Amino acid sequence: MSLKDQITEAIKTAMKSRDKLRLETVRSIKKTLLEKEVSVRPAGQTELTEAQELEVLVQQAKQRRDSIEQYRLVGRPDLAEKEAQELAIIEEYLPQQLSDPEISQLVDQIIIQVGATSAKDMGKVMGPAMQQLKGKADGKKVQELVKVKLSG
Repeated sequence: MSLKDQITEAIKTAMKSRDKLRLETVRSIKKTLLEKEVSVRPAGQTELTEAQELEVLVQQAKQRRDSIEQYRLVGRPDLAEKEAQELAIIEEYLPQQLSDPEISQLVDQIIIQVGATSAKDMGKVMGPAMQQLKGKADGKKVQELVKVKLSG
């Protein structure tokens, strides 16, 4: 079942169970998926690829994480909590997140592959790292890990 079909079913289920937050969140995902689908039509593509669907979900999750951080900075824990609940719903559709040791191991392998030795080589490492970890790890976490490994 495609992500679009899963989201459609989730909308129906949320409507039946009167789960307002879940309904709003999955509708938001569907809206973004439809917008992305419309944007790729001029290129002759009729449906989104799995990678493009994943990209939409990653973007939605990143927006929620950023919002949570901003709301906490301005002292709005109520809004931060709502965003955290939405993030949890979005993460249900993302691939299983890797653990910190798994991310660390993968970053170590990439550092060796590209021959990175200092913080100047961060770009060489981040490109392949994010390509392999897309949707499986938070980009900020990967960036911080790469920075620590290359500066030490």
